[in-house]
Amino acid sequence: MSMRDQAVVVGASGIVGQAVLRAFAETPGWDAVGVSRRLPVNVPLHARHVSVDLTDRDACASVFGAMKDATHLVYAAVNEKPGLVAGWVDRDQMQLNLGMLRNVLEPLQANARGLRHVTLMQGGKAYGIHLDPNLAVPARERWPRHPHDNFYWLQEDYLRERQPHSGWHWTVLRPRLVFGDGLGSNMNPLPAIGVYAALQKARGLPLCYPGGPPRVYQAVDADLIGRACVWAARSIEARNEIFNLANGDEFVWQNVWPVIADAFGMAVGEPQQQHLAETMPPLEAQWAKIVGQHGLQAPPRFREFVGQGFAYADFQLNTGKTGPQPPSLVSTIKIRKAGFTDCMDTEDMLRRWIQRYQELRWLPPRDG
Repeated sequence: MSMRDQAVVVGASGIVGQAVLRAFAETPGWDAVGVSRRLPVNVPLHARHVSVDLTDRDACASVFGAMKDATHLVYAAVNEKPGLVAGWVDRDQMQLNLGMLRNVLEPLQANARGLRHVTLMQGGKAYGIHLDPNLAVPARERWPRHPHDNFYWLQEDYLRERQPHSGWHWTVLRPRLVFGDGLGSNMNPLPAIGVYAALQKARGLPLCYPGGPPRVYQAVDADLIGRACVWAARSIEARNEIFNLANGDEFVWQNVWPVIADAFGMAVGEPQQQHLAETMPPLEAQWAKIVGQHGLQAPPRFREFVGQGFAYADFQLNTGKTGPQPPSLVSTIKIRKAGFTDCMDTEDMLRRWIQRYQELRWLPPRDG
């Protein structure tokens, strides 16, 4: 049996899972195994990948039943229905996401020789942010559950029921708006904004803010989530606890828009509100042309590059809303007091990831 800890990262092709897989693979003392239906864009050098459909119970029993050396599980997979936002209150989707977790944990727990920790991802929807924007701020982990149906509760209760006498502990992380390098991720706004910027630039137009009224938000760098998962895996203070997670500062889209425009090598134009989910799809052929002209490695089809990111960007940018919007903030004091004090400047994060997309040739070069 391996003397090293082994982290199994489920959902490894997603924006969070890919960063978590990278974090464990780069941390001494860890073996990292990524699991997802699609191959991650960049599998770390010291990690391996296993492909499986999490909705296939028999396939999962075979794959996870063979992972005898697994010591830690990070579950970052999620199934989203077309239209994205409507699916967040769909009961069938909630049960599907619960079933996927069961398909992973049950064979893993039955066959792994020393499973010690499970990390589960939630998010701001735990506080009902998607249903009621007027929640008190900052939202805290100790609050009673917001009274709405959510697959978060189904998955969390499932862990709580299985955990006693199991030999493992759990941690729930609730990241804010995530930025990272996943392709085709349904909840990554950066490819959507990048495509919009590239199309504007190709037509000689400035980068106009397409969203609605201002709102104070928080974001989190995907790599910071990865480091938080490595910390939670071995921290006594993280056992059976829920933690909000964010960069550590706040931002307003309109205020960081000049930073985004500069990273793309563009001027800022006058705001032009539009639903990207409606205006971008008809321009797919123009995007494919940009991909060819610049020799990009990005998929020419929006489905493979953006996923449902246009709809997600519209939601985050408050497109279609009017009047002042209340702040959307959570407290991150609990995780800091528990020992995870990492942070990130959100403007620096935006520049870093846009530059990274340009280096990977997923987006045209800044000066191109």
